[in-house]
Amino acid sequence: MINHYCRKPLWECNDTLVGVAQGQIPADTVIKDVRLVSVTTHEVLDHTDIALAEGRVAYVALPGHTADHCIGPKTQLVDGHGLYATPGLMDSHIHIESSMVGPSEYARGVVPHGTTGIYADPHEVANVRGLEGVRAMWEDAERVPLKVMLTPPSCVPAVTGVEDTGADIDATDIAQTMTWPATVGLGEMMNFPGVLSDETRPMDEIRETLKADRVVTGHYVTTDTDRGLNAYIAAGVSSCHESGSFDDVLAKLRLGMYAQLRLGSAWLNLPGYLPQLVQSGVDTRLCLLCTDDCHPNTIVSDGHMDRVLREAVRLGLDGVTAVQMATLNMATYFGQAQDLGAIAPGKCADIVLWQDLTDFQAQMVWIDGRLVAQEGKALFAVEPFAWPDFMTHTMELGDLLTPRAFDFPCDKPDGTAKVRAIGIKAGDTLTQDAIVEVPVQGGKLQADPAHDILKLCVFDRHHGSKGTYSHGFATGFGIHGALAQTVSHDAHNLLVMGDNDADMVLAARTLEACGGGEVAVQDGKVLALVELPVCGLLSTGRVEDVAAQVSQVQEAWRQMGCKLPSPFMTMGVMSLACVPVLRQTNRGYVNCLTFQMEPLVVE
Repeated sequence: MINHYCRKPLWECNDTLVGVAQGQIPADTVIKDVRLVSVTTHEVLDHTDIALAEGRVAYVALPGHTADHCIGPKTQLVDGHGLYATPGLMDSHIHIESSMVGPSEYARGVVPHGTTGIYADPHEVANVRGLEGVRAMWEDAERVPLKVMLTPPSCVPAVTGVEDTGADIDATDIAQTMTWPATVGLGEMMNFPGVLSDETRPMDEIRETLKADRVVTGHYVTTDTDRGLNAYIAAGVSSCHESGSFDDVLAKLRLGMYAQLRLGSAWLNLPGYLPQLVQSGVDTRLCLLCTDDCHPNTIVSDGHMDRVLREAVRLGLDGVTAVQMATLNMATYFGQAQDLGAIAPGKCADIVLWQDLTDFQAQMVWIDGRLVAQEGKALFAVEPFAWPDFMTHTMELGDLLTPRAFDFPCDKPDGTAKVRAIGIKAGDTLTQDAIVEVPVQGGKLQADPAHDILKLCVFDRHHGSKGTYSHGFATGFGIHGALAQTVSHDAHNLLVMGDNDADMVLAARTLEACGGGEVAVQDGKVLALVELPVCGLLSTGRVEDVAAQVSQVQEAWRQMGCKLPSPFMTMGVMSLACVPVLRQTNRGYVNCLTFQMEPLVVE
């Protein structure tokens, strides 16, 4: 596969690299005296020099040698001061949209943390504006040094027949994306039931990807690690970030699947299986690290892949192995190891210098031989991106948002009724199908805040007055007031939750007016608001400003009574109809084990 993510392909500059390595041509840059983390041999090599030319590594001085012969009058010399040098970190599975900023602002946020490449699945924007929306995102991405590699979304919609999205992507579209220079694989195949049922749509998407010699990334959420997992892998899906236990991880590794070990803002899976993985002594060459979803305040306050490495080391993994999982293993999986993943002659000069391999504080970051960040600051400027109009006018609700839409009619005039409610668990994507009892007044179902039972509405925001909406309940959030957001995976319809109708109406209309985002309302007052006018998913502001706004919303959540970590992201998957057990789309409740619709009231 031709790698379009280097300044120059190797065949255009290998003659220069040959000359630099032998001292016949001066290097562009020589980094002196670093502790080289050799991911190819699992060693740390002291007092190592690295010579760079044409955006690539030309020469690595192994112990007993120096790169002095590569230095010329115009060579830039960098004293490494004995810092650790690793390849640039990469994220094996990420949705940029979760950062609530576009790719260029995202780059400005993560590159200073040592991230030089990401494998991005833009299925959030794609569900709102299709492949044209994806193209617009990558136009923004081309303006920054971060290597934003594309894995086109495989599931738009995530599951057919249960929700209404703003776009539809099929195998013909996937075949088209496989010809794009940015594409390196297929985005997560969430429709694993469709694969196991040999349905034409997902199987054809997989076939188009395999024919293009690209990898198919996965999303396998079920306890069946026998026949089902074997079938899923046999179909051509070769990686998965949805592991809930060590047994899940081990089964995937034993069957030859790459296991993407996840630590995001809300999905904190790494502690649940990494210690056992370390103790098991199992070979980790098929282990990749990923964040999946990172909030802007997580990036600004805690970091990105450096944060994942810190946590991995804290959980018992040695620093060099952790680096391998974020560099060489990824490049190998995605078929890019000739160019990426290691500091070695001929490879792209994506290099990070660290103080140590425990705290992982990045001191200097190079991408394609250019210094792009130093001491936590990006050295490249990012001007606001001019988003096209079709990306900034996506709240197409028509006349759906009337007070009557928030009435939950019931056959009973008064008393109580048993209903289904989505039960949530902190730090996990899985939900429960809970049966709860709620009051009935005047033939209408009511919230029951005393027992932490909230009303939940989902409005189709893509089809105007022709759209539909649904009613449900949720338990586990513990709030008084109302919350609304247009970040609601994966259709990204308008999700409104609360304990009273007046606050719910205000929250919904606030987002309709500003083009989407997230809002917290209590007793008729907007406590906090994050405006996301681009597809209802992205801000046009700076990542630091968006992080501050998100922090204000999180503080509002706490004031309203919620104790969950990253509750916005937990609420955001209430409509994710491909993850067990119970979800709510604009069409109603979906049982994500049987993929059948379920009634609200339980007889």
